[in-house]
Amino acid sequence: MSKSFVPTLFSELKKGYSFKSFYNDAVSGAIVGVVALPLAIAFAIASGVNPAQGLYTAIIAGFIISFLGGSKFQIGGPTGAFIVVVADIVAKFGYSGLAMATFLAGIMLVIFGLFRFGTAIKFIPYPMTIGFTSGIALIIAVTQVKDFFGLTLTRSPEGFIDKIFLYTSSMDSLNIYSALIGLLSIFIIVLLPKVTRKLPGSIVAILASTILVSIFDLPVDTIGKLFGEIPSSLPMPSLPVIDLRLLPAILPSAITIALLGAIESLLSAVVADGMKGTKHNSNVELVAQGIANIASPVFGGIPATGAIARTATNIKSGAVSPVSGLMHAFTLLAILLFFAPYAKLIPMSCLAGILLVVAYHMSEWKVFVKLLKSPKPDIAVMIITFLLTVFIDLTVAIETGVVLSALLFMNRMASTTEVRHINKELDDDEIDDADLHGRIFPKGLEIFEVFGPFFFGATNHFKDTLSIVDYTPEVLILRLRHINMIDATALRALQDIIAKTQSDGTRLILSGVNDDLMEVLQKSGTTTLVGENNIYNHIEIALEVAERYLDIKKADS
Repeated sequence: MSKSFVPTLFSELKKGYSFKSFYNDAVSGAIVGVVALPLAIAFAIASGVNPAQGLYTAIIAGFIISFLGGSKFQIGGPTGAFIVVVADIVAKFGYSGLAMATFLAGIMLVIFGLFRFGTAIKFIPYPMTIGFTSGIALIIAVTQVKDFFGLTLTRSPEGFIDKIFLYTSSMDSLNIYSALIGLLSIFIIVLLPKVTRKLPGSIVAILASTILVSIFDLPVDTIGKLFGEIPSSLPMPSLPVIDLRLLPAILPSAITIALLGAIESLLSAVVADGMKGTKHNSNVELVAQGIANIASPVFGGIPATGAIARTATNIKSGAVSPVSGLMHAFTLLAILLFFAPYAKLIPMSCLAGILLVVAYHMSEWKVFVKLLKSPKPDIAVMIITFLLTVFIDLTVAIETGVVLSALLFMNRMASTTEVRHINKELDDDEIDDADLHGRIFPKGLEIFEVFGPFFFGATNHFKDTLSIVDYTPEVLILRLRHINMIDATALRALQDIIAKTQSDGTRLILSGVNDDLMEVLQKSGTTTLVGENNIYNHIEIALEVAERYLDIKKADS
């Protein structure tokens, strides 16, 4: 195996691993496992699948992500980011469609890692990320209203607006006990850390609300009432069925799962690096995330990725290696084997309260508000991504956000490309070039200079600037010393200028052509078109050739 694809666990164990390290990892893994328990169940229910499937995901995918991953402290499992897309797939295609989408997303993630796309994920713009995560948070919060207030609905709502209207019209069915249990859960989660951080607030909330409901036999919905018993074992592995007829409909969602998984897992790894001063291997991490998502549906699970909050908890609890992630998975497995029957007593409004707190933290509303002071194009990307996530579809939001961000980037890149008319700058005494300052150009010679990236977004500006000369010059010098990249469209524009100058009888000379640019010009056939006797690496030589040519032309006439 290439050294660049060695999982972090293996390299850490190779350095040496003591019993003290194992003890620290075991303790932190157990704490994170307990923290992950209610979240795994809540995320599964909110996604429209059985609560046990959230546990299967946290166990299987969580183990693989820590075993094969490229981050020292990453904790993997189901996360809130997937709720919207997973619920949509389940509603349209059932669990079989979700299993297929997750499996395909896993394959994509492995490909992303093997082709070293890990570093490319950082180019996803921040406003777009905040836009769709804030949108997801709002949707999660709204979908919890029913369980939080114990509402009885006459039908299943369709879309964000329909949910709002339906919940509002159903408030006469509000269950005061459900609402109080939900509020109690939120108070415990919010206030407990002010007293002690040793006890996970979500677990305390579950224990307190479950005991209250059981002792006083409160009339509220529980996991058992809605979903029945939670199995106390892992299911037998079974490969998901890949229905090729569904592939066109499933593929966009699979791509969304892959992109979300890549973005969130690498973001989580970056957060962990910031907390501990480590450095993760993004490509190894993507391969591990891919294998985890391939394996998850084999055991009846749902999509998984790195979880920022659980990873941070892992670090704060004293983890020293990926072994803590393995212990987190083993802790959840032990809970599944020995305590699963008691999970049916957990009130749904308690889980809704937990998810409302998750949604609040996920929304990053302070960051959202702060970004409203950014440049207008960035604000537009964030707002459009947010609105599309909430009112249309997460897949559409991500696709549109990527396209808008790319267009914004290209526009900004094009604005950095400058084409200057050197003759005019000399006339206006604005030239700041030591090579040309004080020079007097002979009549019939025009010089233009290109600065910055010369790509398709800048070609129109290039042509427009050259067209300001209202006569046909005898010699045209294009100074290209500051071109740091050139693409096929810009090469075509250059070739068009070559063809026009040849048609007009103008001699075109290229100046400042460095070795890298020369190689591109040669491969594209541009050097043949312009003639290598018209390409020079310094303006002094180009000027001497131009002036000598003009002298000869003048003598001939």
